[in-house]
Amino acid sequence: MLSSTRPTRRTAARTLQATAGAAAVALALTACGAAEGSEGEAEEDGPITLKVATFNDFGYTEEMLAEYTEEHPNVTVEHITAATTDDARSNMTTKLAAGGEGLADIEAIEVDWLPELMQYPDLFTDLADPALDGRWVDWKVQQATTPEGKVIGYGTDIGPEAICYRSDLFEEAGLPTDREEVAELLGGESATWEDYFAAGREFVKESDAAWYDSAAGTFQGMVNQLPAAFEDPETGEPKVLGDNTEVKGIYDEITASVEDDLSAGLEQWGGDWDAGFQNDAFATMLCPAWMTGPIEERSGGIEGWDVADVFPGGGGNWGGSFLTVPASGENAEAAKELAAWLTDPAQQTKAFESAGTFPSQLEAQDSEAVQSFTNPFFNDAPVGEIFSTRAQNIDGAPYKGANYFAIRDEVTNALNRVDISKSQDAEKSWTEAVEKAAALG
Repeated sequence: MLSSTRPTRRTAARTLQATAGAAAVALALTACGAAEGSEGEAEEDGPITLKVATFNDFGYTEEMLAEYTEEHPNVTVEHITAATTDDARSNMTTKLAAGGEGLADIEAIEVDWLPELMQYPDLFTDLADPALDGRWVDWKVQQATTPEGKVIGYGTDIGPEAICYRSDLFEEAGLPTDREEVAELLGGESATWEDYFAAGREFVKESDAAWYDSAAGTFQGMVNQLPAAFEDPETGEPKVLGDNTEVKGIYDEITASVEDDLSAGLEQWGGDWDAGFQNDAFATMLCPAWMTGPIEERSGGIEGWDVADVFPGGGGNWGGSFLTVPASGENAEAAKELAAWLTDPAQQTKAFESAGTFPSQLEAQDSEAVQSFTNPFFNDAPVGEIFSTRAQNIDGAPYKGANYFAIRDEVTNALNRVDISKSQDAEKSWTEAVEKAAALG
């Protein structure tokens, strides 16, 4: 989930580079047991202050929070916003390792933090509430539910993926520019990754720009379509990367496209990537709903961006967040009530209008406000309708266990050696990834 004024905020934002400390975090959390204190321990009828910690832009405006305090005169809401996802993650995991002291009453988390945090459910208030059954898409709830049925997070947004593209660069290369025609160019309802890369090869023959921005970013969208990319969902054990034909197939397809100059060779969220938006460096990119914000932010003065209602391989979800209530809080029950209100369809609809964060709530997705929402920067694309359609194509959430990120990072590093530093060829880089994945244990 990212917004229009929004620096990156989700996994997306830092997922490709931010999980190197996962093992250290796990060790630190292992050292601490359940947080001290009991849920709802403090007297909650009198005046209380509830702190809500998010990162970048969740769409929670001052006006929205004022609505809550007007309905709850005894509550003061203090909204704390971290500068980056990394900052928020570091703050949360460090304080959880110390028993939770100093955490906000409500802590926002990225979906990709869950494999670590779900190992320590006693550190969080159980948010299960029969009154809220059916609010969210099923797979969103499942992501934050432990095997024992404890819900540690209420879903905020999801990241259904489409393709964002530069219609002006398409026109210069002799390709169609109308978003419906672009969708058909990329394969329409039966679009495949082969279709996407084939269109890119046609594009680069006629353009100085690359087809897409980043091999690692493209890999993120492709690997998210695998039900269980790196681990066995039955046992949680990591798959042997050297024998993982599904991941190797994706790797081969991407590195072949790099060799054909389809990639701009940029690292997402880096300075060169930022500059690439201004320098006509690439014509397309994988585009979860929240990505429209970072694109607009970095493309000031650039016209031509649009959104095509298509995604290779069917549906895909990249990113999304949750609100958690740490068990160490003195006002856990009041915090649970506020978290439920913030993730109500009405509030999530307003957040989408404010920040482009596509709601995970079924009622919000179907609302007139979402369905009719257009984005002027993207040639008035009907992004509400487009991302609603894309969301309906998501089959479910892939399995991501405790080993997911360490292994995925080795594949990402391998792609970067081929795409960005160009320090190794594809086969040597893959061999190094296999060796390093095996060494993880």
